[in-house]
Amino acid sequence: MAKAKKKTAKKATKKAAKKSAKKSKEMLLVASKTKDALKGKGYNVSSDALDAMNEYVYFLVEQAQKKCTANGRKTIRSYDIMA
Repeated sequence: MAKAKKKTAKKATKKAAKKSAKKSKEMLLVASKTKDALKGKGYNVSSDALDAMNEYVYFLVEQAQKKCTANGRKTIRSYDIMA
């Protein structure tokens, strides 16, 4: 019975590691500069604000790639990023 528990624990650990790896993406923003810009007029910055902005940057990159591909190009241009 102890082996069954160990196997179950290992599976749970592997699932948690996969979920964590899938959820966290490489930070594309410079944290200190982004925080400085956000705090510009005396605002506070929550701990998850940079993660949310990073996710949005990933979204913008993905959308630019799709638009570029749809237009038959391999070069992403500024108008692929800007709405």
